[in-house]
Amino acid sequence: MRTFTTLSDLPPAAQDCVIVIGNFDGVHRGHQALIAEARGIAAALGKKLGVLTFEPHPRHLLRPDDPPFRLTTPEIKMERLASCGIDYLFVPTFDWDFASQTPGQFIDNVLRRALKAAHCVIGNDFAFGQMRRGNAQTLQSSGMPLTVIDKIDDDGEGPLSSSAIRQALRAGDMDHANDLLGWPWEIRGVVQVGDRRGRELGYPTANVPLKDILHPAYGVYATWARIIEDGPDAPWMPSATNIGIRPMFALPQGQVETYIFDFGREIYGKTLRVRPVRRLRGEAKFDSLDALIAQIGKDCAEARDILKAP
Repeated sequence: MRTFTTLSDLPPAAQDCVIVIGNFDGVHRGHQALIAEARGIAAALGKKLGVLTFEPHPRHLLRPDDPPFRLTTPEIKMERLASCGIDYLFVPTFDWDFASQTPGQFIDNVLRRALKAAHCVIGNDFAFGQMRRGNAQTLQSSGMPLTVIDKIDDDGEGPLSSSAIRQALRAGDMDHANDLLGWPWEIRGVVQVGDRRGRELGYPTANVPLKDILHPAYGVYATWARIIEDGPDAPWMPSATNIGIRPMFALPQGQVETYIFDFGREIYGKTLRVRPVRRLRGEAKFDSLDALIAQIGKDCAEARDILKAP
């Protein structure tokens, strides 16, 4: 997969493709099915397959005060799209100039002139252009070759949508969220130096800030952890992770604190992937540090049992 972050001066090889358009937050099973249908159309037409998506997510620009909602970082989103077998990924910057295009300008500037799209594929609820005034009928009326696939859009409310996955994560229901996604949801970030409180308690943790990614239900989870810099064949290590603000110590913002079992390396500055498997309990404030330490021990034992770790 070749990625373009600008639509200016695209090489001819990246034009005249079948183009699938959407935000693709989570690249969930519905998105995967949409792309699979587009792949079939591209094969029938003898064309390459491209995906047109947008960064940052339009909601970041249009509704900046919304709480964190994204299911993935841009990096993970692109990895998941690559796994769908596309040839080209187009990721123009979604800024006010881009957002201010009328539907007609979007069709002319982006689809016709820049991409020279041979065929477009969208979900039936796709909307585009200034004030989201463009839709499938707009594209059809323009004469753009188009296939509309019956699916719920990125932020729909049906059983298979990004919103449904957000609801599952906010409830801490990892099984349901992963089933809707079609892949194991994860948090990824650079390990930062914390207050070393876990080390003092006997459970040193690798700390990663949540930042702009959706905050799942706060609490303690059985998790798998992996260090990207260790290479693609590095093992997934059993672990227990607290996601939240630690009521005992009142962190200013939510973060991910992962205690990797039987692990003693310093990994500050490394990139950690954390896959929650099951939520063990919610966050709680304890009467004493001894009570907290005792509960952490129970959490780790339960996580080991869930993950079948020795």
